[in-house]
Formats: sequence, C-alpha cells, structure tokens
Amino acid sequence: MKRILIYSALLLAFVWGCHKVPISGRNQLLLVSDSEMNAMAFTSYKQFLDTSKVIPSNSQQAAMVKRVGDRIARAAQVYFEQNNAPQYLDGYQWQTELVQSNQVNAWCMPGGKMVVYTGILPITQNETGLAVVMGHEVSHAIAKHGAERMSEGMLAQGLLIAGQIGLGVAMKDKPAATQNLWNTVYGLAAPIGAQLGMMAHGRNQESEADHLGLIFMSMAGYNPQEAVAFWGRMSANSKGAKQPVWLSTHPSDEQRIKDIQGYMNDAMKYYNKGNNSSGVKTIRN
Repeated sequence: MKRILIYSALLLAFVWGCHKVPISGRNQLLLVSDSEMNAMAFTSYKQFLDTSKVIPSNSQQAAMVKRVGDRIARAAQVYFEQNNAPQYLDGYQWQTELVQSNQVNAWCMPGGKMVVYTGILPITQNETGLAVVMGHEVSHAIAKHGAERMSEGMLAQGLLIAGQIGLGVAMKDKPAATQNLWNTVYGLAAPIGAQLGMMAHGRNQESEADHLGLIFMSMAGYNPQEAVAFWGRMSANSKGAKQPVWLSTHPSDEQRIKDIQGYMNDAMKYYNKGNNSSGVKTIRN
C-alpha cells in the first residue's frame, strides 16, 4: 500500500507539476501554487523586517534601492504583457527595502518581496551595478526557483500525500518538516550533506537568474554590460575564500562571467531599443 501511495504521488507530480521557466524554456517541477508560496513569503518577509534595521525610505540610498526595484518590477510586467502572459505576475505585491547589515547580499522572495543589504552597496558602486543584483534576485522569484526547490524537497522528504499536492496539505499534516524545508530553501542553517543533492540544480538556477536578470535590467534602461564588471568586483571581494564548485550553490566566478558574456547579445537587443518598452528612459552610465 505504501508503494502504491508513493507511485500515486509521483504520477500526480508529473501530471500536474510540469512547467516551463520563462525565457530559458527549461522544464521544472512545481507542486505548490503561487498563492501558497506568496502567503508564506509575505509572512516571512514581515517577520524579517520586524526584527531588522530598515533604512528609512527618505534616505538617498534607500530611495535608490526602491527606484531600481520599481523599474525592474515594471520591466518584468511589461515583458509578460508583450509575450501574451499579462497574468503571470498576478498576486505579486512588489516591495523593496534597504536593511542595515554588513552582509554582501540581497534577495527576493516569492511575490516580489525584496531586500538589499547595505553591505553590498560598496560593491555595486552605482545604480546600474545595483540593477545587476536586483535583476538577478527578482529573476529567482519570477522563475519560481523557490517553488521548484520546495517541490523537489517535498518529494524527497515524503511530504506529498497521494492525491493531494500543495503546501497547505503538507503544513497541516507535517508542519514542522514543511517549515524546516522552507527555512532550508531560503538559506537558513542546514547540514552541508543535506544540500549536496540539490546543489548542481541550484547552480543551474543561478545561471538562469543571471540570464533573465540581464533582460529585465535592460528593459528597465540599465546597461547589462555592467554585469561583467560587477561580478568581477564580487570575485575580488571574496579574496580567494571560495568553496570548491562542487560544494557551492553558485557557479564559479569565472564560469558565471563566461555565461553572462554569452547572454549579452540577447540582453543588448533590449537595451539598444533606446526609450524602451518599460516606459523608462534608458540610462547611459
């Protein structure tokens, strides 16, 4: 009986869960809905902001962060409108906050909830460098990478119930395990061994987010060629303290820059349209 239940869950997964990532066209497994992911993300985001030092929106740096976030969000919406999928971002509630932290980091949760840490601003150096980062992070959310990893984790940990798929079912039947999986997907502490099986896929997602991010920042009027310089600065900032690629969820710096250069012609087609489709005047830095 247990084997039958497992096979039933797998069958439902493949029948209901096959989707394609925009732009890249890669097949991905999604067993959780946008509404479920967004609801959990909005709750986590509020909890994070309540316990963090958020920089006031009237400061120069916070205003810049919000401006870049708004422009990239608008560009993404225009992209889907132009590609006959205006409903793709339904349910997104875009919000961008700058948080005081020495961490060199930024992220975007499902539903468009973004955070930039002040520690990354010396490396972004300017608004276009910041657009590289935020375009990349927004693309993780748009490509539904979090939902994909949640889906894979639910299968791997047996959190699917035969005949029923979704976070709501998993939270009701196995709340602790489901919450732990959520925390793992969004970067909280987890044993290295527990992550190795998903790391190669994580590197593919990083490269995918680079590709999408270049297009969205270009549509927002930011020169995508800045991405090569930015990732060069990120590499220098690491000062050689790197894990081997097989132990990293990100591509090597050299591989990332090579891949970005390969995406550049595609991105420049959007940037070279001048007063672009997002309705934002192109910036020339």
